[in-house]
Amino acid sequence: MTTQEKVQYGFGTRLDVPYIEAVERAKAALKEQGFGVLTEIDVKATMKAKLDVDFQPYVILGACNPPLAYRALTAETSIGLLLPCNVIVYQDGDGARVEFMDPAVALGIVGNSDVEPVATEARARLWAAMENLDKK
Repeated sequence: MTTQEKVQYGFGTRLDVPYIEAVERAKAALKEQGFGVLTEIDVKATMKAKLDVDFQPYVILGACNPPLAYRALTAETSIGLLLPCNVIVYQDGDGARVEFMDPAVALGIVGNSDVEPVATEARARLWAAMENLDKK
């Protein structure tokens, strides 16, 4: 793993491994933190099929931690509009980048104090997943 980076709505890192290996590492790291992958969108394949354009290898993983999702949904029923937590993996030169949505930012727009601890825990778990990517 190289440098960790943060953007306003997420955080991520670059791995010095091939794209396919980075996808598998991301899934394994998420699983260790209690997240399952509910959706997997192959952006490259979708762009080719729908627009007939070539795009870099890029996947969007919709990650869900059921206990956290339950807590969030019982605190704010409409919060499902902001779920699941997206994780992206894309080719970056001879390596790959893995980036995680920051739940504290995304769920912070709700303005419900009962959601804040859920968002904080989800963020901590996703951060731990990111830090463990190089241990796979």
